[in-house]
Amino acid sequence: MKKVCVVTGAGGILCAEFAKEMSKNGYSVALLDINEEAAKAVADEICACGGLAKAYKANVLDKECLESIHQSVLAELGKCTVLINGAGGNSPKATTAHEYYEAGDDKRDDILTFFNLDKAGFDFVFDLNIKGVLLPTQVFAADMIGEEGCSIINISSMNAYTPLTKIPAYSSAKAAVSNFTQWLAVHFAKEGIRVNGIAPGFFSTKQNAALLWNADGTPTARTGKILAATPMGRFGEPTELLGVLKFLTDPTASGFVTGTVIPVDGGFSAYSGV
Repeated sequence: MKKVCVVTGAGGILCAEFAKEMSKNGYSVALLDINEEAAKAVADEICACGGLAKAYKANVLDKECLESIHQSVLAELGKCTVLINGAGGNSPKATTAHEYYEAGDDKRDDILTFFNLDKAGFDFVFDLNIKGVLLPTQVFAADMIGEEGCSIINISSMNAYTPLTKIPAYSSAKAAVSNFTQWLAVHFAKEGIRVNGIAPGFFSTKQNAALLWNADGTPTARTGKILAATPMGRFGEPTELLGVLKFLTDPTASGFVTGTVIPVDGGFSAYSGV
């Protein structure tokens, strides 16, 4: 059977690296992203290196859109054998200004506090991260029924273990992603479809740049806290996620591994702060 990998969120920094790695490992790659230009740039890079890749404009919250893309992928690349659910993210509309409740927060309307968080913003972030796993899996896992060596990789987060301050929707959703990964692993176990997750620690990307860096390029106070709580004392490099990805998607190396979520975090999850 042809090896075909579908990557959602493929125009982003981390998922672009996932797509390129899967190409190096012999997969044809379908790159799905709401930003078609970003996905196409990665696809072009893969093709320039001798791989086969196609970019598709995708809304992971629109099942009809995903089903249409599925038909295109089947025609142009073949059945999906590995699905990487990488689409996700946070929004300023679901981010509180304060880490802790401050007196008067319940009466303020000039900043976002817990009490006036925008419901639509919260819903968007929560849906993007959890339903953005559910819907692509419903569509593309159907290709894997009756096949061998297939797997699904969900991208969770350190937030799934211990929620970060300020971002309740994102933290809650990533906890749901880890739980859903285990649920899917059990559900598909008899079919031999392995489902695992990767929980990145802290990586500096465009998505979180505003939280990590000031306008002048200096680190924010939040960056100082992150690095102080990361024993290795630095942010991760995107390529440092690829070893775990290669392991989890290799049915020879990890054929008995399913339902796991592996942290790649520089020791963040092991550090008590003391």
